[in-house]
Amino acid sequence: MAEPSAATQSPSISSSSSGAEPSAPGGGGSPGACPALGAKSCGSSCAVHDLIFWRDVKKTGFVFGTTLIMLLSLAAFSVISVVSYLILALLSVTISFRVYKSVIQAVQKSEEGHPFKAYLDVDITLSSEAFHNYVNAAMVHINRALKLIIRLFLVEDLVDSLKLAVFMWLMTYVGAVFNGITLLILAELLIFSVPIVYEKYKTQIDHYVGIARDQTKSIVEKIQAKLPGIAKKKAE
Repeated sequence: MAEPSAATQSPSISSSSSGAEPSAPGGGGSPGACPALGAKSCGSSCAVHDLIFWRDVKKTGFVFGTTLIMLLSLAAFSVISVVSYLILALLSVTISFRVYKSVIQAVQKSEEGHPFKAYLDVDITLSSEAFHNYVNAAMVHINRALKLIIRLFLVEDLVDSLKLAVFMWLMTYVGAVFNGITLLILAELLIFSVPIVYEKYKTQIDHYVGIARDQTKSIVEKIQAKLPGIAKKKAE
């Protein structure tokens, strides 16, 4: 009577072991794919990653073209004018389609109903749990930014505060040449071009970036050594 029980146990053990094996290599993603993050955060992070790396050319092209046209419009017109024209264009499309479908239904004597009924029935309410999750995620970044601001403006590290001062001084010259919209346009062009170029020429770029980082580090160490009251950072 003991043999059948052992026989019945062995398939369960083998099935559990065989079921555990395929899950092991799951952590390794395909080359060029979005890095493995949490199941919760991978949704938005991977979507942004695929967008700026042009994984879906049509989707990225639509987002890039739409945002670029909006920024160019804001550079030529006021925000109120751009928003008003966008809303008028959207209303023109939806109202025209609504009237067209109503006329077709009247001529054909059909009862298809509202053409946007499927979209009107979509539940877009934001739950309290989702709202709190977004707020908690935002608070993490806000607290981190506040700590960094206090650290820089109260000169916890003199070199870092001097870096900020030099950067802000350079930005005064940038602001004299470019306005905010122009900087946003340049930023969008860089966001949608630099990642794909870096992915293609990663080896060469990393080589020159490493050289520049070593030179910068040596200069910073020399400055720290000459500044009074600044302790030298220990080399890791």
